Amino acid sequence: MRRSFKVLLRTAAFVLPPTLYALSIRPRMLTWGASPAETDGVYPGDELIRDPTSSATMATTLPAPPEEVWPWLVQMGGGRGGWYSWDWLDNDGNPSADRIVPRWQSLARGDHLHRVPKGPANYFTVTVLEPNRSLALRSSYGMFGQAFDPQNDPEPWAFIDGIWGFHLLPTREGRTRLIVRTRSRGRPRWLQRPLNLLVGEPVHFIMQTRQLHNLRLRVSAPHP
Repeated sequence: MRRSFKVLLRTAAFVLPPTLYALSIRPRMLTWGASPAETDGVYPGDELIRDPTSSATMATTLPAPPEEVWPWLVQMGGGRGGWYSWDWLDNDGNPSADRIVPRWQSLARGDHLHRVPKGPANYFTVTVLEPNRSLALRSSYGMFGQAFDPQNDPEPWAFIDGIWGFHLLPTREGRTRLIVRTRSRGRPRWLQRPLNLLVGEPVHFIMQTRQLHNLRLRVSAPHP
């Protein structure tokens, strides 16, 4: 009887943590700050990643109208304004911009935004650009880090293709709901799914919530 009880306890200790994560923690992570309507919404760029293996919708309210938030998004990128997240992880230790810089305000569809300053061919491609409304960045790489164009190139046997979208919705109070939608797919799926679950989604949560926090601070701070 005692031995059976110990086996039961060990089984529970093994099963309960992943069950709690899957049923409670993970859904909250993937929809952090977003309302059900925002989570269920369809945004520009979603159509580029069909049948995603991973998707998240996070949101926050910024204390300024969309036209004042937009310049902060336009100047993102390595060697530009940074990413406003944990700079030592995603900007080579360089601090992200704390003001609007005019020379970084030029952006067009098809432009490449490097992940880190003076980075290699590791970049996001601007795929959606609707001023004061939507900015979506796409990242498409094979197993060994080689970029490919999902519109024109054949898919590598192993790859990951994702979209990172920033969508601005004005509020009646003159503020902005910033909704960040990510969608990704990859191959082989038997590898992509556990990687997303164990690594991709937790890392994205850590980095994205930091970015939302820092954007709130920058938008609300007085600027000359």
